[in-house]
Amino acid sequence: MENSEQTLVEHLTDLRKVLIRSIFFFLVCFIICLLFINRLIPVLSNHYDLVMLGPLDVIRLYTGIAGSVSLGISLPFIALQAWIFIRPALNDKEAKVSVMFIPAIIMSFAIGLMFGLFIVFPTIYGFLMRLGEINFSMMITAREYFSFLLMSTIPFGFLFEVPLLLVFLTSIGVVTPDMLKSIRKYAYLILAVVSALITPPDFFSQILVLIPLMSLYELGVLLSRISFKRRAAVQEIQPNEA
Repeated sequence: MENSEQTLVEHLTDLRKVLIRSIFFFLVCFIICLLFINRLIPVLSNHYDLVMLGPLDVIRLYTGIAGSVSLGISLPFIALQAWIFIRPALNDKEAKVSVMFIPAIIMSFAIGLMFGLFIVFPTIYGFLMRLGEINFSMMITAREYFSFLLMSTIPFGFLFEVPLLLVFLTSIGVVTPDMLKSIRKYAYLILAVVSALITPPDFFSQILVLIPLMSLYELGVLLSRISFKRRAAVQEIQPNEA
C-alpha cells in the first residue's frame, strides 16, 4: 500500500513539474509575442484596412493574438514534456515508436497551419469579401478579422495530425487498415461535420476544406497499410530468430 501511494505521489510530482515547465515556456513566448506585437500584426493582417470599435478591443486583440501565437510555438515543447511524462508507462517498442513521431508531429502541425494561412483563409476571406461588396460597403473590425483568421488556421494544424495518429495507432496494434476502411463512411461524415463547424455556412468554403480532410484520411489509411505490413514482417522475423 505504501509503495502504491509513493508511486502516486511521484506521478503527481512529475505531472506538476511538466505543467510548471509548460506554463513557464508558454508565458515566456507570450511575453516575447507582446513585445513584438506591433511587428506581428502587420504580417498577420496582410495590410488589410481594419477598424477598432473601442479601446478595450486593443487589449483583447493584442493578448488574444499573443496567446494564440504563443500556444502554437509552445505546442512542440508541451508535446515533448507530455512524452517525457508518459515514457515510464511505455515499453521499449512503444517508446521508440512514439519518439520517432515527435518531429513528424511538429512538421505536420506547421504544414497544417501554413495550409490554413496561405490557402484556406485567403480563398474563403476573398470570396466572402467579394460576395459582400456586391451589395454592401464592407468594413471589417480587427476582432472579426483575427477571429476568422484563427478559426481558419489553427484547426488545420491539428487536423493534419490525423494521418500520423492513424499510423501510430496501427504501429502499436490498436487499429488495422481493414478497420479504417470499414469505418470510412463514418469518418467522412465526421470530417464533413468538422468542415461545417470551422468554415462559414457556404457550400464553396465547406467543399474547399472537406476535400483536403478526406485526402488526409485516405493518406492515413495508406500509411496505416504500410505500417501494418512492416509490423507483420517484424512479427514473422522474431519467431524465426527465436
